[in-house]
Amino acid sequence: MKKIEIPNMNTMTDLTNSLVKKGYDENFQVNTEGLKSLSDDQIYQPSDVSIPNFYRFEGQNDPSDNAIVYVIETNDGKSGMLIDAYGVSASSKIGEFIKAVEDFQKK
Repeated sequence: MKKIEIPNMNTMTDLTNSLVKKGYDENFQVNTEGLKSLSDDQIYQPSDVSIPNFYRFEGQNDPSDNAIVYVIETNDGKSGMLIDAYGVSASSKIGEFIKAVEDFQKK
């Protein structure tokens, strides 16, 4: 697992741009089959994934703007991000997948 050090970030855009520059350029989404890589439709199970870090952002004016960015690394070398709302707007599918990932860390 790579060590991820992100400089000061004030917005989710700052974070995602910084992560892309560090090679975390894959986009993922969770569906009924697992974690899907949007570049090639590869499906990953929780045991195929590690989450070396995550970042929460709070909407200044609207709680529905709350978001969380999960930094994802797969067992076959893909690195990217999974973005979800958090709080009442969070996806239950993403939450269930994230809870099942054994290698989950916050640095």
